[in-house]
Amino acid sequence: MTDTASPDLADSAIPPVPATAADGSTDAVADPPYRLRWIVFVAVLVADVMDLVDATVMNVAGPTIRAELGGGQSMLQWLGAGYTLTFATFLITGARLGDLFGRRRLFLIGAAGFTSSSLLCALAWSPEVLIGTRALQGGFGALMIPQGFGMLTEVLKGKDMEKGFAVFGPVMGLSAIAGPIIGATLLEADVFGTGWRAIFIINLPLGIFAFIAGARTMPTSVAAKGGGLDLPGMGLVGLAMFLLIFPLIEGHERDWPAWVFALMAAGVVVGALFVARLRRTPVDRALIRLSLLGNAAFSSGMLVAAGFFAAFAGMALVLGLFWQVGEGDSPTEAAVALIPMTLGMVLGMIGGFALVEKLGRKLIQVGIALAALGLVILAATVQGKDEISAWSAVPGTVLMGMGAGFVFGQLFDVILASVDEVEVGSASGLLNALQQFGNALGVAVVGTVFFNVLDVPHLPTDALAVTALACLVPLAISFVLAFRLPQRAREGGPAAH
Repeated sequence: MTDTASPDLADSAIPPVPATAADGSTDAVADPPYRLRWIVFVAVLVADVMDLVDATVMNVAGPTIRAELGGGQSMLQWLGAGYTLTFATFLITGARLGDLFGRRRLFLIGAAGFTSSSLLCALAWSPEVLIGTRALQGGFGALMIPQGFGMLTEVLKGKDMEKGFAVFGPVMGLSAIAGPIIGATLLEADVFGTGWRAIFIINLPLGIFAFIAGARTMPTSVAAKGGGLDLPGMGLVGLAMFLLIFPLIEGHERDWPAWVFALMAAGVVVGALFVARLRRTPVDRALIRLSLLGNAAFSSGMLVAAGFFAAFAGMALVLGLFWQVGEGDSPTEAAVALIPMTLGMVLGMIGGFALVEKLGRKLIQVGIALAALGLVILAATVQGKDEISAWSAVPGTVLMGMGAGFVFGQLFDVILASVDEVEVGSASGLLNALQQFGNALGVAVVGTVFFNVLDVPHLPTDALAVTALACLVPLAISFVLAFRLPQRAREGGPAAH
């Protein structure tokens, strides 16, 4: 699932810049409340819903797209991984760019780019073109999302901030449920003969609204002075992630040649080069604070997050594919089959907020254990069956979703309790980017496990069972490493905001 953005990763000591209204006046927000604050809120909310829906819709739309455009099994993985990879890469610098050039300007660039790339997705004539335009979507989304949340902190104060985020959370939760259903409905409705292209065309009115509303109502921030961007460092991060993900997705269809493993090794080397560069980069230009990597609790937290997000995102993709490729269900039936997992996730997040003060770190481990139990129940339910109904999978998928809700709602706040106040911005941004990378990694690895077993050949239910059990490995690692996290969550969460 697409997460909320955070302060810039370098967390440079640049003072906040007073905002001015779109008409150029300098005192529009000096005395809150800002007059147009709720229109700004709606524009940001629409942008985030659009991003979340696009990040989740491929769990049900992939098989239909592949049937028309062609491509191998890896295409089904790239449609999701291409988006999240560029999102993770540009998220590292998205908030920092807003500080340097103004949040309003970057929000508008991101909204315009996201909308334009959605149109290009709708016009795609080959798998390669669609994957490329999906990557563009992810990159522009990573520019847009951090600015929106930064803008809300400018225009919403006190009780208004509480009211805004009280609405924001439920709307995003409903979007996670509705996104695949809306996508599946559009696929089967074949609106004006557009077929799968309608899932991208629907972004056009939403994106245009977000752009116009943002242009007319968002205050204009003065560009900050000092600091800068470490563009070579950003390039190294993006290259390292690509070198790891590309061979994991493509290796299966190419029968795992030697160059696949060489690329993965190269990805590790490039990652090491990035760390070496951090040691020579001034703090006000660095993508992340080097001190974070030397923090044992925070480093363990990064591994916990990467492992859990990878397992959950990978299984979400595989479940969407299983109901269509394995059971022959329609996209709508597949989307409905995913609802119990998403509802469980929402319930888990609600329950997690009530339990975190009492349980602290243990809540994360309870969530991981619940998700693992759900996977075991799911595997036992489907193993060896010629076919199954969506209802029979509900116990396993609900538990999986509920466990994920416990983890998603509180993990970042628990991890951030291990860092100093001056490091919170950098740490929070790094965790958000890591979540996106974990999603891409899960789509690559878990999807590859599913297709490998399916091609042996095995029954689709057996492939799902093996995949579910394989996900227990990263969950077990995350559970053990969670013992190194702080006992209590950081005060003042949620960190994602």
